[in-house]
Amino acid sequence: MRIWFKVVKDNHILSDLVITRDEEDTRTHKIFGAIDDACMAFDLQHPIWLDKNIADFKRFSKVKFNQDNYIEEIDFDYFELEVLDED
Repeated sequence: MRIWFKVVKDNHILSDLVITRDEEDTRTHKIFGAIDDACMAFDLQHPIWLDKNIADFKRFSKVKFNQDNYIEEIDFDYFELEVLDED
């Protein structure tokens, strides 16, 4: 599974990263493990999944986390993840 992470502000990508998860695990564990890796790489707090995020991810294999998904103030518009390909 390959997942593309982006930090975006004013329609410009500030940072991006592609993480590959090849271990034998569930799709959910791969996604959350990759989010852990991306948050550590970008030095971000973990976003909170809301019902809208879950629905978007199920439908499009893509999700955007904005200020509503964070407790602390963020200095970007959104953090996005998109599944590029799956095993």
